[in-house]
Amino acid sequence: MIAEDSPGLYWDATYAIVMALLEHYPEIEPGEIGLHELQHLVIGLPDFKDDPGLANERILMDIQITWFEEAKE
Repeated sequence: MIAEDSPGLYWDATYAIVMALLEHYPEIEPGEIGLHELQHLVIGLPDFKDDPGLANERILMDIQITWFEEAKE
């Protein structure tokens, strides 16, 4: 459960988003999903608090690349 004072996840917090994706979606291979699906996964994270409309291709690609790298470790 999220504490009320939790800072939440925002699009510019790539690493924090990736850690949450790894925790909440361990069965998903990051290289096998598209950017549109990735955006929906991020928006669906319990701590996500940013404006979904602010996501762009660069942000989503940064998240996907970092997620791919972290999932390999």
